[in-house]
Amino acid sequence: MVGTAQAQSAGVSRLWLSRLAAQGLLERVAQGVYRDAGAPSDRFDRLRIAFVETGPRVAAGERVRQPVPDAVVSGAAATYLHGVGALVPEPYEFTVPRRRKTRRDGIVLRVRRLAPEDVTRREGLPVTTVERTMADLVEAWTDLSLVRQVARDAANVDRGRIAELLAPFAARHGLPRGDGAGMWAKLERLAGRDPQTVAAAIADGPLGPLVAARLGRAPVTT
Repeated sequence: MVGTAQAQSAGVSRLWLSRLAAQGLLERVAQGVYRDAGAPSDRFDRLRIAFVETGPRVAAGERVRQPVPDAVVSGAAATYLHGVGALVPEPYEFTVPRRRKTRRDGIVLRVRRLAPEDVTRREGLPVTTVERTMADLVEAWTDLSLVRQVARDAANVDRGRIAELLAPFAARHGLPRGDGAGMWAKLERLAGRDPQTVAAAIADGPLGPLVAARLGRAPVTT
């Protein structure tokens, strides 16, 4: 995908963009954004278009390669990109390092300076890590019933990092101030992924007797 301003900086005028589109070589996918007509499309195309729209003067590939790009997919849109939870991704939220305006509908800009360890890549786009995403959702007062679905689906969560990121929000949920580990444990319990819940689910499932036999214990009967 390419923005009109980016194309002009490379010496391709609006007229030539229109001609290439008329010839079927480019497809106009949004105001000021064109896509290679031969490129495959998928369900993340609208999110990619939004990313181009946040910085149409610089090549998307150049932006993505930065340790912390000038716009990073975040919030509900990040959960969509990670494939976790059931939040509606639109309007698409991007975290930017400084305040700026956008006239594009369906785009929300959130101002925050992200640490490099809080940014990863998915489907060719820069996105906040699952840990940073969950902390952002909690900070934004997202209902914990929705955050728990993200926690349930998330894999390989960095427990140290998520505890650090959740620490500022522990007190608002009835936990001791700064207890990020307790806040994560609360989300794990809500999601049913805490050790006690997982152990109980295994014991009650078809593998319960096998696990009990391997551990040299008699299965529990009621």
